[in-house]
Amino acid sequence: MDRIDAMRVFVATLDEGSLAGAARKLGRSPAAITRAIAFLENHVGVQLLHRTTRSIHLSEAGERYAAACRRVLVDLEEADMLAASERGAPRGLLTITAPLVSGAKIMRPILDAFLAREPAVRARLLLLDRTVSLVEEGIDVALRIANLHDSSYIATRIGEVRKVLCAAPAYLEAAPPLESPADLARHRCIQMTSFGQESWNFPPEKATGAVRHVAIEPRLMVNTVEAAVASAVEGNGITRVFSYQIADEVAAGKLRIVLADAEPAPLPVHLITPEGRLSVPKVRAFFDFAGPQLKAEFSRRQIACAGG
Repeated sequence: MDRIDAMRVFVATLDEGSLAGAARKLGRSPAAITRAIAFLENHVGVQLLHRTTRSIHLSEAGERYAAACRRVLVDLEEADMLAASERGAPRGLLTITAPLVSGAKIMRPILDAFLAREPAVRARLLLLDRTVSLVEEGIDVALRIANLHDSSYIATRIGEVRKVLCAAPAYLEAAPPLESPADLARHRCIQMTSFGQESWNFPPEKATGAVRHVAIEPRLMVNTVEAAVASAVEGNGITRVFSYQIADEVAAGKLRIVLADAEPAPLPVHLITPEGRLSVPKVRAFFDFAGPQLKAEFSRRQIACAGG
């Protein structure tokens, strides 16, 4: 059996989440998929997948091998394109990752428009609220909201976002005065679990130079932005999210940003790709197409939330 073909079967099995899914995607029998996985496991001498009748899970060795397989397959695809003199023609699978909310609200519509323009390109969009290793996980492009520390990436800055406090106007009118972070102790808070559960941190006061930690007892804790924003819009309390996540609600008057003078420094937003990938036609085409549109959309949302 061809090892490269078996790698493709292995990666398809992971992407589809099952042997049956890989069989459907590749147009092969389940038995052929099983034989390909067994061939790889015999070749490397370790078990790559833990299989049951209902699910598959990567072994520890399988996780490392899967990352290597993705790199090999991407390199082969690029080599095929170059050999066929296709440097100027975007084609093949483009893999993109972005945070959940910005990926769904901002990146996905732009990606749809790109695919409509480039019929030879296919795309895989992974919405993940975690830092992804682009090389190890076979990612071509990432939308990243953070200060960048890895110099091996090629990055284009497309904007910035703020971490803001917000609440519905009706809630603020009926609630106690809110003039400093310390006043939050008297308010109902809606907590995003990813922003810490016991306290909210604020930049140092000029007089003391000490970071301010405000203990809160949230009335509601949720693990999605959508739930926190919806509850705040309904007047159930104050929540803390990124500015781009509530731009439409602020513009519509459904939410009001508070304590803007106590916000942390804004975080930059970048479109990034591993070093060397920008020469690949599909990646270069997406950067050129998506960069200006992402910049315009993040700018629109920043303007909507300007001034708190």
